[in-house]
Amino acid sequence: MKFNKIHHVAIISSDYNRSKEFYVEKLGLEIIREVYRKERDSYKLDLRLGDNQIELFSFSNPPKRQSYPEGCGLRHLALEVENIEESVRELNSKGIETEPIRVDEFTGRKFTFFEDPDNLPLELYQCE
Repeated sequence: MKFNKIHHVAIISSDYNRSKEFYVEKLGLEIIREVYRKERDSYKLDLRLGDNQIELFSFSNPPKRQSYPEGCGLRHLALEVENIEESVRELNSKGIETEPIRVDEFTGRKFTFFEDPDNLPLELYQCE
């Protein structure tokens, strides 16, 4: 079997409006479509991230995500940026806290972490 790429990543939010504002207004992702699914009393928001997509879902009372200590499953979502210092300044100016910038000991690339409204770890990774 040959895979071409990751098509999308799905995220379930505890507060749909807060997460929508975070991903659209603060991170600047483009809305592809937003659908209310009456039978589930749930929203599904498709967001464009370069050539990929994030699906943002709302469900009533989803269980909390275990971040610390780290549990099995998705550890974090890494977002590639051209200039990590500039990206960190922009996040900080929007009230989003970031960890100090570090250097990957194996690749020599700069990276840092921040969190979405539900504490999902998001990584900024500078490839050049």
